[in-house]
Amino acid sequence: MFDSGSARRYGARPERWICWQCLSEYCSLSSCTITWAITCIPFKASRGKTELLLPFLHKCTVVFTYEEGCTMLATSLVQLSQEPIKPGIGARVFNGKQDLLSGRFAGEIRELLEQRGVLVFPQIHFSDAEQIAFTRTLGAFCPEPGDGQNITRISLDVKENPAGAEFLKGSLYWHIDGTSSDSPILASLLSCKVPASWGGNTGFCNTYAAYEGVSSADRQHYDSLRVIHAPWASLLYYNPEPGLAMLEAMQAIGEKELPLVWKHRSGRKSLILGCTAQQVVGLSLAQSARILVGLREWATSEAFSYSHAWQVGDLVIWDNTGTMHRAEAYDPECGRMMHRTKLQGEEPFA
Repeated sequence: MFDSGSARRYGARPERWICWQCLSEYCSLSSCTITWAITCIPFKASRGKTELLLPFLHKCTVVFTYEEGCTMLATSLVQLSQEPIKPGIGARVFNGKQDLLSGRFAGEIRELLEQRGVLVFPQIHFSDAEQIAFTRTLGAFCPEPGDGQNITRISLDVKENPAGAEFLKGSLYWHIDGTSSDSPILASLLSCKVPASWGGNTGFCNTYAAYEGVSSADRQHYDSLRVIHAPWASLLYYNPEPGLAMLEAMQAIGEKELPLVWKHRSGRKSLILGCTAQQVVGLSLAQSARILVGLREWATSEAFSYSHAWQVGDLVIWDNTGTMHRAEAYDPECGRMMHRTKLQGEEPFA
């Protein structure tokens, strides 16, 4: 194993060894609790430049400097620690805060997110600042439109959220965020500050896996269909007899025609469904309902869905481009509070 003695034989200066596991300096590698691999990789680069490269070297955790001025990296055995939740959806990630905030696993987390749809970081207990910082390691940060806030407080309690509680009632039904946008957000990150006293789970379903699970004949048929999405359609789920003013306000958001099947740049395909899906283009309302309800029932079936029971400190990320989600019923006045950050969309509907 690589210790301070062997490091000295390579001419390294102990006072410059920096542990990227805890972002602090040590006078000896033996004082760090991490176990080091035997491989050393010399880099002919300045120390500052090499440090900029570190977040993209997933297993790189230590930097120390040669006396002659070049930089050596020692690779550790630290890896992304994760396990699947169900065969068709979800994974739990167990790395600590420092691993996640360093950005060293950002690429692997992005890949795992696309593969599994939903990632759970059990009781990671990020502060708001840490959640924002972690979000930024994964892609372009997406502030809330209108107020530009970095953290959104999610609550159905009108006392806590007077401006948004009514609109958030639509979140109780399966949906994708941003069906009225050209490029919907890539992902949302939700952390639990106060769980519900009863209920209040968040449900997810994998629309990649759901599409891949239908027959080839059905896939060919669905590939050709387009659907009108209208935010006001979701209003009728929770308020079937709205006042005219509310209806007109929701209709003012507009409507958008989208493919039923999203053909991603990666080559994979996912279903675009949810409570904003109003009608299949060229079909009657009755025919449309049979297709849209049937596919929603399929996509949210046990094989492709996961319901997360929140504990204080949990963080969950979901791929908004390959999943649907919903909040499950709870008492709006119970104090349930979630904090949300988002990643900017990177790919238009196609």
